Amino acid sequence: MQNFTFYNPVKIIFGRDTVSKIGREAAKAGKKALLVYGGGSIKKNGVYATVAGSLSKNGLTFIEHSGVRPNPVLTHAHEGVKKAKENGCDLIIAAGGGSVIDEAKAIAAGARYNGDVWDFFTGAAAIKDAVALFTVLTIPATGSEMNSGCVVTNEATKQKYNAGSPRLFPRVSILDPETTMSLPREQAANGAVDALAHLIEGYFTAEDTDVMMTDELVHAIARSVIASTDRIMADPKDYNARASMMWSATLALNGLQALGYGGGNFINHAIEHSLSAIYDIAHGAGLAIVLPAWFKYHLKMDGPGRLVKFGEAAFGAHNAEETVLAFESWFRKIGAPVRLSEARIPSADIPKIAENAMGLIAKWEIAGYDRKTVEEILQKAA
Repeated sequence: MQNFTFYNPVKIIFGRDTVSKIGREAAKAGKKALLVYGGGSIKKNGVYATVAGSLSKNGLTFIEHSGVRPNPVLTHAHEGVKKAKENGCDLIIAAGGGSVIDEAKAIAAGARYNGDVWDFFTGAAAIKDAVALFTVLTIPATGSEMNSGCVVTNEATKQKYNAGSPRLFPRVSILDPETTMSLPREQAANGAVDALAHLIEGYFTAEDTDVMMTDELVHAIARSVIASTDRIMADPKDYNARASMMWSATLALNGLQALGYGGGNFINHAIEHSLSAIYDIAHGAGLAIVLPAWFKYHLKMDGPGRLVKFGEAAFGAHNAEETVLAFESWFRKIGAPVRLSEARIPSADIPKIAENAMGLIAKWEIAGYDRKTVEEILQKAA
């Protein structure tokens, strides 16, 4: 087990009827908010009305920034930065899933920067300050509500890149499982795949694999994601299943899931970001395609050890090959694609996808992967 420093300052308010607490918490940071949200689902499920009422009750006004896409784009983030600056917003409230929270983080950093917010994603500038951020989570998946990273796509260059800073930790995140009751099955499936992928990245690329506590934590969260998703698919109104999934997805990327591993990489995310940047498919759907293919490559290069251990703990599998099949089977069961063709991505595009992925692989300094390697992995998903 390697040395580590763990820091996470996010206050979590979890449970039924907690969205109404947002105004009291946000009022501690300022008086004028930029309210960031997506396509309008928060108006259908009552979250918007509750947030607006709570802000008003606590003396806050807000400017709206709606229309965040499932894969948030740079041009829309630019618009949000402009609104925040022009209206003197001293805090940002993100109401939605990880995409909304990610764009809100970019806006929070950009609102305190004189240059282009994209500088933070290319590494041309570091985030030194940010507007206070509060979140109301409605789609469990990315863990962005309790971490300090964000992802935005530059649609002009087809680069889906990340940025991060301790300044981007939300002050408070509200998690009410009832807000997720109306999520379509597809979104529930994609969120589950994303949460599992976050656990898998550190677990399978760890420098130190003799870390019993973190391994057991990963196994437990993975089992919770799988079991709660199965229950949600059977009964979308199952509150306890929704609650377990929501908290599991948060824990899957709040820092705890990789402590003591001594590093690792997000190679599956690096490859998937190319799929969603080029084809604008859902992030979880892209990961469902990449993960089984990468497992087959991992088995060839690193042997069966971790696959056997994870597969037995999460699925009751007996060997590495059975583990890979268990993942594919479960992804199919919940409605996620496992082949490029199932997402209407032609195998002839694999060289183009691999070339795009190399930009992020270089940025993240992931060793051992070149264009040929990425093509080999993607061929296993054809």
